[in-house]
Amino acid sequence: MTSEPATPAQPGAAPDLVELAKIAARQRAELDRLRDQAAVSAVVERAKGAVMALTGCTANAASEQLRRRAKDARRTLLEECWITLGALGPAALPATDPETSGGGTAGPRVTGTERTAVPDDVSAALARLGQTLVRVTTPQDLARCLLEHLAPDMAADAVLIYRHRADGGLRLIGHAGVEDRLAAQWRQVPPLSGVAALDALRAGEPRWLEDFDTDAKRYLLIGDPPERWRSRAWLPLPGEGPAEVCLGVLRARAGEFTAQDRAHLHGVAGLCAGRLRALDTPPERSADAGADAVQALFEALPLSAMLLTPLRTASGDVEDFRIEAATARAGDLLGRNGEAAAGRRLLELRPAIPAEPPWQGCLQVLETGQEYESEPFAHEEVVAGIAALFIYTVRVAPLGDSLVVSWIRHGSSDRQEQRLADLQRLGNLGWANWSLHTPEVSWSTQVFALLDRDPADGPVPLTGVPELALPEDTPTLTRAVAGLVHHGKPVDVPFRIRTGNGIRHLRLTAEAVCDRHGTPVEVHGFVQDTTARRRAELALVESERAILTQHDVLRAERTLASRLQHALLPMANRPVHLAGLRVEVAYLPAQSGVHVGGDWFSAIELPDGDALLVVGDVAGHGVDAVATMAQLRFTAKGMVITGSSLTGALARLNTLLLHSHDTYATATMVLARYSPRDRRLVWAQAGHPPPLLLRDGEPQYLDRPRGMLIGASPTAVYEEAECRLEPGDRLILFTDGLVEHPPESIDRGLERLGEAVAAPHTDRPGSLGPLLARMLPDERRDDVCVVDVRVPDVRGRPVGAQAAVQAGRAPG
Repeated sequence: MTSEPATPAQPGAAPDLVELAKIAARQRAELDRLRDQAAVSAVVERAKGAVMALTGCTANAASEQLRRRAKDARRTLLEECWITLGALGPAALPATDPETSGGGTAGPRVTGTERTAVPDDVSAALARLGQTLVRVTTPQDLARCLLEHLAPDMAADAVLIYRHRADGGLRLIGHAGVEDRLAAQWRQVPPLSGVAALDALRAGEPRWLEDFDTDAKRYLLIGDPPERWRSRAWLPLPGEGPAEVCLGVLRARAGEFTAQDRAHLHGVAGLCAGRLRALDTPPERSADAGADAVQALFEALPLSAMLLTPLRTASGDVEDFRIEAATARAGDLLGRNGEAAAGRRLLELRPAIPAEPPWQGCLQVLETGQEYESEPFAHEEVVAGIAALFIYTVRVAPLGDSLVVSWIRHGSSDRQEQRLADLQRLGNLGWANWSLHTPEVSWSTQVFALLDRDPADGPVPLTGVPELALPEDTPTLTRAVAGLVHHGKPVDVPFRIRTGNGIRHLRLTAEAVCDRHGTPVEVHGFVQDTTARRRAELALVESERAILTQHDVLRAERTLASRLQHALLPMANRPVHLAGLRVEVAYLPAQSGVHVGGDWFSAIELPDGDALLVVGDVAGHGVDAVATMAQLRFTAKGMVITGSSLTGALARLNTLLLHSHDTYATATMVLARYSPRDRRLVWAQAGHPPPLLLRDGEPQYLDRPRGMLIGASPTAVYEEAECRLEPGDRLILFTDGLVEHPPESIDRGLERLGEAVAAPHTDRPGSLGPLLARMLPDERRDDVCVVDVRVPDVRGRPVGAQAAVQAGRAPG
């Protein structure tokens, strides 16, 4: 490492911070270079030692052998060393050339992975990876390093490293690009069939999963959901005997791994085998007298504590902590009782600790330099094979560049006290004790808060509690306390106090403890804040009162609307004859709710002998709907009687509702005019279901002419349609209450109406009843209005108005 002399600053001048920063950066870079160089040298020496041990050659011969293999395979020396370490074992080491063995006995030679057809860019990438691997210290680091290496070259999105377990299953030892939750879910894989990583290890060959639909049928795929990664590769790492480690590369994109990708991954597998083999041997700790003294000190401490050194990334972020020393009791929080923690990484012993208070406290102390003490937190431990929950408090203090972390596990008495405090806080209550023969009084902290009393003023005697209440509640509270003190009668009495935030409702519940003579000597009780409950009770009372008042109003409104409806819409008790037609009508009010609807009908004979048939439905309920119904019903009849066309009447009714600013109502209608001379039916509609025609046993809905509901738009357009009726025809005009019954769709209701009308029936009067019984549910939510029109089979002279009066009053 080199350094540059700093130019002395002139007296009074500020030092050149930029230059100092440059010098520090150069020194840091030089230090990193030297560290990498030392790490590379260690790998080379280790590979040389492996070749010497297996072949019996000299050190120079082993070095020359490694260099020659690297040159023949177009690899760097470092790559060759990683591959050599990954393929340790006589079975994997063919004979060595006698000329390079230094006169030693011939032995096997490690060939590793050939690269005769690997493109130059892949060779360069593998060379960079080999250099990067010297900084890897854990399998987790290896997974992150591989993802950074493979992401730009083949769009890798995740890397998983699995090791074979003794029971034939898999254990996840490293992952990157995968959430901790998913990694925890797939950390242990039992020896099941249909696991691609296990399949690759058993076969000793890669598994290329490049067709997701096919692979999903064959394998149990990792992912939540599995579609997250559309292509995957699983490669067993080469080594002595059966493969023990499998490398998984997962990609979000679909498609095949190209020949270049496969060659690249084969090379990566060879390098990773050596790196993992080097990691299998625990690193030897340096013989540092200072470190040994610190560890000896920590081992003598009768508490749970660790000395941590932060490990940072190249950008300066903390990625882990190294445990420099730990006490004998440190295993409880780490969950590794009996294991030596010193010299190991914190995440290696407890991977889930970043989500817990100790980790956050360490980061906070590194940032602020101030001591940290956590709130009590729960941590699950396994004691004697049983999971138990314990409460801890952690304290973190800075010590130079390191941190001292200590923690206390609270005992059962501490937990009981904490639970009691939580109960008082969550229940909004506090306990109190009074001695009746001594001045001794004790309150919990929560009682002072409830009574809005400063703890510095101390508690008050039991006889002084009524003085805290409002004057209106003092007498009742005084009598209750007197009965408790003198006669030992239990107390459960509400009272109110005035606080800075207004009136507070409290409840005092207490009982006396008596001596052997039955004389009260002590009182135990609690005070509870019932303000929220009392306010809810008062609000409920007000709500019930308002509901009853509204119910009475609605009942009166329904009675009024019903009377108006009956007065405005008289019903005939039997069929009537109009212009040669037999007309039967039915009106059924809704059975649920308290409102009366606005459905109506009209069936009258016009002065010229034609018949006017009308059904309509006003949106809404109540008196307003009935009033609008009456307005539309009489206006429509008046306009048609005075000569207006059907479409003209609908247009004028639309204008009428648009200018009725006191109602803002809308309505639907069907207007039909029947001429007995040629049995011609002309009709128009405004947003209403079409009439249903039954002819020769076949039901058919008439095609609706154009028409928008009344009162919706000033530009509404209405058109007429024409239909010629034949003897024996039946025409049904109805409102939507007949066919609309949620959750059934209205289309299904129209279909059922057609089926009901086409069912076998009789032409005798009263046949509308069976139709309604078949169509309507037990409880109707809407009014139903039906006009049933029949054309007699026998042709004859049309019945005039006088005959209609004699047959029955027309429901006009």
